[in-house]
Amino acid sequence: MSGRIKIAIPVGDPAGIGPEISLKAALDPAVRAACDPILVCDPDLLARHARACGIKINPSQIDVLACPQPETASLGFGVVSPISGRASVAFCAAAVKAAMAGEVDAVVAAPQHETSIAQAGIAFDGHPSFVAQQTGADESGVYMMLCFGHTRIAHCTLHRSVREALALITRESVSRTIRAANATLQRIGIAAPKIAVSGLNPHAGEGGLFGREEIETIKPAMDAVTAEGLNVSGPFGADTMFHMPGFDAFVVMLHDQGHIAAKLLAQNAAAALTIGTPILFASVAHGTGHDIAGQGIANPAAMIEAVLMMAKAKQTNVVPAKAGTQ
Repeated sequence: MSGRIKIAIPVGDPAGIGPEISLKAALDPAVRAACDPILVCDPDLLARHARACGIKINPSQIDVLACPQPETASLGFGVVSPISGRASVAFCAAAVKAAMAGEVDAVVAAPQHETSIAQAGIAFDGHPSFVAQQTGADESGVYMMLCFGHTRIAHCTLHRSVREALALITRESVSRTIRAANATLQRIGIAAPKIAVSGLNPHAGEGGLFGREEIETIKPAMDAVTAEGLNVSGPFGADTMFHMPGFDAFVVMLHDQGHIAAKLLAQNAAAALTIGTPILFASVAHGTGHDIAGQGIANPAAMIEAVLMMAKAKQTNVVPAKAGTQ
């Protein structure tokens, strides 16, 4: 495997479709042509999913970074359990550790089940903060960018209640999000990015009629980064912004402003790129599929696209920013 791009794939929730789509992605011809996929999983668990889903594998086909989780031997498909939560977090942590050690070039993670993780007593509010913690990055400078086709959506806040998110939307946080998006776009080869920024309120506040956050918070943040040479426009209404052509990325204020658009527009679900950490890390933005786990019918398209996206980023000499620099 020397000289080839290596991408670690932690298989996510062991009771869901993560192991299945990870196996299917690792066996995909396009993926194998672009990189060396390395599954991060308990080998026995992986073999059990392969048998249940009718996926024929042999040791020469699949590289595995073994992360033994013996308690998953008693775990059924589609079960919400602290066993799943502990195992899925262990798989992801092992993959991040390998990336930090330079053993792999990037990580593409299968879906987690947040209820299972909560039942295990593990604090987890999404991959960006988890990766920040695992890599020692400043969480305040780490964000999620959903990517599908030529559309990229960065979020100022993510897995927070709306009440909590409102308190987190400040001039500083909006500015940091725009800077992180701009830096990431430059690292994937867009020399002079054009970024559209959403408002928070309906119709971007309608000149203050529906709220003043656009006037008092978002526009001043945009003015600050414009003075630094960034090309930003807005704030625009989040219900119309994504139809506007000519932008390389969109920055939104709230989780649902970006995720609803992405899940309506993305054909095969989006890849979620964590930006602002020392490693290249992405995950698929769909759920764990408990209702179809172990049946062999899960669609791996989103996982395949995410792996290919990361392989392409590495091929274009993408270098992620060091913690705290975005």
